[in-house]
Amino acid sequence: MKTIGVYTSGGDAPGMNACIRSVVRTAIYHGFKVKGIQRGYAGMISGDIINLSRNSVANIIQRGGTFLKTARSEEFRTKEGRAEAYEQILKHEIDALVCIGGDGSYTGAGLFYEEFGIPCVGIPGTIDNDLFGTDYTIGYDTAVNTALDAIDRIRDTAHSHERVFIVEVMGRDAGFIALDVAIAGGAEAALIPEDLNDMEGLTQQFSRRDKRKKSFSIVVVAEGDEQGGALVLEKKLHELFPELKIRSTILGHVQRGGSPSARDRVLASRLGAAAIDALLAGETAICVGIVNNDVSYTPFAEAIGSHKSISPQMIELAKILAI
Repeated sequence: MKTIGVYTSGGDAPGMNACIRSVVRTAIYHGFKVKGIQRGYAGMISGDIINLSRNSVANIIQRGGTFLKTARSEEFRTKEGRAEAYEQILKHEIDALVCIGGDGSYTGAGLFYEEFGIPCVGIPGTIDNDLFGTDYTIGYDTAVNTALDAIDRIRDTAHSHERVFIVEVMGRDAGFIALDVAIAGGAEAALIPEDLNDMEGLTQQFSRRDKRKKSFSIVVVAEGDEQGGALVLEKKLHELFPELKIRSTILGHVQRGGSPSARDRVLASRLGAAAIDALLAGETAICVGIVNNDVSYTPFAEAIGSHKSISPQMIELAKILAI
């Protein structure tokens, strides 16, 4: 093994650049050459591959997004597409791969290893924090703080106009961001995919006779909640409580951007180095993670097939603090 290829795939997340930096510098420290594959699997197929040095990753640790760029590739989902990618890997003399992304990225890397035997290690990079095999994913802490900052600002308007504000945060299949932001932001409720009774609890909150008098409320909803997003929820609450003045705010992709937090930079740096250590140890088709503050390895199949659960105690805490 002489040359390692690194790429980012799927949705971008703050801290990906810090992770690339760690992969590159750790690999160089151990005597490897490093090549950057631009635009993920799409760039792998087209041969959009560049040489990386320690200088290539200077002054990027504080930048959001990914300087290698990312893209979704339908072509890589086909055997023909993966065969083209393999030809480019051979052409550029890449001996092993480091993939930074989510479960879709892991799936692609796993298939690539099964079909062509290229050693590959995954690093969890997604703001949703929904990947099994790690306590936290790169970008999650920054996304939570970005959403929390927005909610703190919205609270000023909610208080001034005595309104109920529904704030939709990202979380296609998971409510980690919504739940943490609701607790940290003092929200009335958090509607998340994992809690099937959250709508019932919310209506009970607004219906309670003994409820303390409060001129405004904040409700946080994950975009993937089964009740629908902010606009759907606003319509439902209007029908149930026509006397309330309700407004909706969808934070959207603002949560993906911005400079990564200190915690995300440290996490990204640890995981980038851990990925190179894993390759040195002969590991492949695994993803690295941090569990109980220690580096852990999880096979791709287990990481993709297992479900990462939200703590029931955290759900209960959010409800208790909202009374």
